[in-house]
Amino acid sequence: MVLKLYGVSDGPPSISVRQALTVLEIPFELINVDYGAGEHMTAEYAKMNPQKEIPVLDDDGFFLGESNAILQYICDKYKPESNLYPQEPKARAIVNHRLCFNLSTYYANISAYTMAPVFYDYERTDLGLKKVHMALDVLETYFERLGTSYAAANHLTIADFPLINTTMTMEAIDFDFSKYKKVSKWYSDFKNNHPELWKISEGAMKEVQYFVKNPPDLTHLNHPIHPARKIAK
Repeated sequence: MVLKLYGVSDGPPSISVRQALTVLEIPFELINVDYGAGEHMTAEYAKMNPQKEIPVLDDDGFFLGESNAILQYICDKYKPESNLYPQEPKARAIVNHRLCFNLSTYYANISAYTMAPVFYDYERTDLGLKKVHMALDVLETYFERLGTSYAAANHLTIADFPLINTTMTMEAIDFDFSKYKKVSKWYSDFKNNHPELWKISEGAMKEVQYFVKNPPDLTHLNHPIHPARKIAK
């Protein structure tokens, strides 16, 4: 049975998994989850993922949420020999660390500033901006200390995908992060060295840019956490 990936076309977690599947040359069926229609909020979707979050991987009835876990799983099961997720303990620990760092700090702080105000009733604040710069400064420090051309090694790993796609959301809103020289070079090099993978990120970025100019009306979702933007009727 071909893997099924339930994802959205503009979400960094979803496109990160797509990029890994592409590099590993693992066949999969992409099933678009209509976020605007609230397909992820349904009881049927919750059978696959009680968190009602996106993406979800379906491997012949084995359902797995959390993009980090999906990235690790597809490498371990389908291409354990790939250096995309190295086996050597210290090398793997660095990859795992960068995945955790993205989830807990980099994506958490940056998406709250870049993405949340596009879709929901959030404002970009000075505190939010401070958190963005703190996250960028830490990633810059990791590059300086490790001295590698990629986020966790001198070659592409699954850690690069979520970090790249978080960074992409800053470009989507024209946020200038050029003073972070090593982060900027890594981001630029990814575009140049992996055009087929950047194409996936770029497609997502263009969608975000569209929504920046045309904020979506998500008031019908009645989201349990995120406040709906007030839409003038």
